Parts: sequence; C-alpha cells; structure tokens
Amino acid sequence: MDVRLDGKSAVVTGGSKGLGLAIAEEYAKSGADVAILARDPGTLAEARSKIQASAPGRKVAAISCDVSKAADIRKTYDQIMSEFSKIDIYVNNAGQSTRGPSEELTDEMWQADLDLKLFAQIRFCRLVFPQMKQRRWGRIISVLNIGAKAPGADSAPTSVSRAAQMAFTKALSQEGAPYNVLVNSLHVGVIVSDQIKRRYDRERPNVSFEQYVAEAGKGVPMGRMGRAEEFANVAAFFASDAASYVTGCAINVDGGRSPVV
Repeated sequence: MDVRLDGKSAVVTGGSKGLGLAIAEEYAKSGADVAILARDPGTLAEARSKIQASAPGRKVAAISCDVSKAADIRKTYDQIMSEFSKIDIYVNNAGQSTRGPSEELTDEMWQADLDLKLFAQIRFCRLVFPQMKQRRWGRIISVLNIGAKAPGADSAPTSVSRAAQMAFTKALSQEGAPYNVLVNSLHVGVIVSDQIKRRYDRERPNVSFEQYVAEAGKGVPMGRMGRAEEFANVAAFFASDAASYVTGCAINVDGGRSPVV
C-alpha cells in the first residue's frame, strides 16, 4: 500500500518537536506541503530546517502561534491560506499534561487547559471545515491520550479535556462524512518524546535516559515505549486516501497499554 499525500497541504499544531514534528516530517516526505505551529520561534526554525532537509522541494511554513488564543488562530489561518491557498489536513496536536488532585485545581487551571486543547480544536475546525466540505475532501486528526478513555486518579484537567475533544471529534465526523471530510483521533500511550525527556530531567534518576526509557516501557504489553516515527506512520495513513472509509474512530497507538479499546 502506497501512502502518499501529493498535492495536499497540512497544518500541524505543536509541530516543532515530539509527535507533532514527527508527523509533519512524515507528511512532507509523503508529498504534502506542511505548516507547523508552535509558540517558540527558535524551535520552529530548527524544526523547519529538519523537515526541509528530509523532504527537499516541499513547502514548509513555520508559524509562531499560541493556539489557546482565538485571535492568534484567526491570524495564523489567514497566513496559511495566503501561502498555501487551501488546507486539506489539520492535525490538532498542541497540548500539555496538566494534572493534580481535583480539589486543588483552580478555575484558571481548568480554563487554560480547555483553551489550549478543546477550544483550539473547535476554533481551528470552524475555519478549516467549510473549505474541506466545499472541496469534498478533508482530514481532521486529533492527537489525544489514552486517558481520554480511561482517566486515572489526579488526571484532571487533561483527561477531561481530551475526553471532550474525543466527543467533539465523533460529532464532527458525522457532519463531515457526507462530504468526504474524515475526522478521527489517535490516542497516544507512552512514546519516546520531549515530554518523556522532560520527565526524566525532572526526576533525575540515577540511570541513563536509555535505561529510563527501557524500564518505563516494561509496563507496556509490547514491552517497550513507542517511537514517534511509529505514531507518525499511523497519522500518515489516516491523512491519506488509503483510509478513505474510516471516520469517527478513536484509535489507540499505545502498544496495547489502554484497558479500553
């Protein structure tokens, strides 16, 4: 099966590192022009260079955007449309893992998490959905967490935001299906990424990063953590014509870790 995205334009939020960068790079290598969004101009510039090196000839736009702010989203959308003229694929990947005992979570913490995840998704989709419907082709993919299906203790607000995103994905898939606009979510378990590296730096264990990753992976049924490239391969499939009859799905990419399918 040949997964190609030739002639397509993709937007990846949180695209300067980790899973977002891996997805953007895979899309570009598959033939798509890609816009990556993040807040830090420095990491964006590095990511843009990396993508261009792996996919020469593809257009790569790197745009500083705080997706928790409606005005930033509108401005960024206009900029992307000016450069690419259309958006075929939108990957909602920006987010962070804010969590703690529920009685300690303030209204501000809840609102910040919802703005960064749920409302960013809603606002971007409100802009890209009509043009996708008009062209009768579109892909909307949300990168969520297995906690959206099986939240644990002290996992709010992040698990609650992700569950709301999963519900919105399902609702939007029903609206998009008659127009060949396919809407799905991919749910990550434990992937070797910048988030894992930050956790390693925070915990400062007396082992190498490689040993830390190997030990953490023992709790996964497959016996290891996933790689960002493995996740990106699934995201490329869902963005392509190869997934032409798949919509409204919440797919775990987690090595079997989630107790919920």
